[in-house]
Amino acid sequence: MKRALVIGESGGIGRAISKSLRARGDEVVGLSRSRDLLDVTNETSVERSLGKLEGTFDLILVATGALVINDQKPEKSIKSLNAAALLDQFQVNAVGPALVLKHSIRLMPRDRSCVFAALSARVGSISDNQIGGWHSYRSAKAALNQLIRGASIELGRTHPLACCVCLHPGTVETTFSADYGKSQKRTPAPAAAANLVAVMDQLSRKDTGGFFDYAGKSIPW
Repeated sequence: MKRALVIGESGGIGRAISKSLRARGDEVVGLSRSRDLLDVTNETSVERSLGKLEGTFDLILVATGALVINDQKPEKSIKSLNAAALLDQFQVNAVGPALVLKHSIRLMPRDRSCVFAALSARVGSISDNQIGGWHSYRSAKAALNQLIRGASIELGRTHPLACCVCLHPGTVETTFSADYGKSQKRTPAPAAAANLVAVMDQLSRKDTGGFFDYAGKSIPW
């Protein structure tokens, strides 16, 4: 039996992953904003919530994120860029997971393998961007990718068996993407969760600092 910490458990994908892990017998500790008042954009809140936890975890997953914040929808062009919306995206999608990582290092074992994973998005890949648009969301996810990449290098010095990665869950049938990606294949949350759990089960130290999709395939930066 493994021990897992899921940040953002009340969201569609976070809830499904927690359910999948519990179904196979893992111990799951879940934290969310709606239930536990955990605000990942507020460091005091992050430190307080994680500071209450004891012991170590084999898996720490950050399943938080937002596509539409304060009614600001993804931009169709650079002409629609809004400074406030850009900063909001960075706060939720980059700063939040980074703060969770900062304050969860003490919860990672030093003497055995463990995984820290943050949900990113393929649109955060700079080299894969062929159509433009969605500038705030893309940029925030790209920033998250860089933060996780850099942290993975540092973690290797203190936690030699740790694996720190970004994961792309695909387009999942949740309220997160209800109004977007309708032209793409949408995966039910339970199936998406099963895919991600399977990928995380296969991760090892050699994969640290990577960016992988729901099938375990590497995504270019």
